[in-house]
Amino acid sequence: MAADMLSTVIKPLHREGYRFLAIFGIVTLALYFVWAPLGWIGLGLTIWCYYFFRDPDRITPTRPGLIVSPADGVVSQIGPAVPPAELGLGPAPMTRVSVFMNVFDCHVNRAPVGGTVTRIVYRQGKFLNASLDKASEDNERNALAIRLDDGRMLAVVQIAGLVARRILCDAVEGERLETGQRFGMIRFGSRLDTYLPEGVAPLVAEGQTTLAGETVLADLASDEPARSGTVR
Repeated sequence: MAADMLSTVIKPLHREGYRFLAIFGIVTLALYFVWAPLGWIGLGLTIWCYYFFRDPDRITPTRPGLIVSPADGVVSQIGPAVPPAELGLGPAPMTRVSVFMNVFDCHVNRAPVGGTVTRIVYRQGKFLNASLDKASEDNERNALAIRLDDGRMLAVVQIAGLVARRILCDAVEGERLETGQRFGMIRFGSRLDTYLPEGVAPLVAEGQTTLAGETVLADLASDEPARSGTVR
């Protein structure tokens, strides 16, 4: 039982986190020798650094057709939008589901669906608040086009936020990704946009909290209309 309780607190660390954790630890020791209360503040920031770079395993639903959230966070926007032009998916709007990650969310990004990565395009840009609608157009971003097994296309876009300064993407063009597979992360505070195939309605509502690789955003096999939600 003790081991189970410990596992709920202690999570694996993403490889990007080791360098930052070491820096935070060294600064904390220095602050402690300068003035002990500063050391305690540094310790709190070091714990936050570990928490930010945590990389827990997730239980991904594996039924064919399910599209899962690519990020932990809150569904900030749902609506029609033209996917990034650099992906070459055409000018027709697709249903976009945006998930905003704050600095306390796990920032490891996961593939929303199984398929082949046909294109990856990085574009420099601004660092506006990622919760704003114009962040999709103006902010630094990394866009992936994924061809599903039935030939339909889906796009997922990593968008840097107000304090984010680096987008990481481990996927490569031509690679096969499985639903829920890790493919990158963003430091520190950002957003993931998922552009659903034509005719696919989202099964989440604005304001809903999602878990990367677990929360179902949509179902290719469902004809259920888009959902709405209410605070209770």
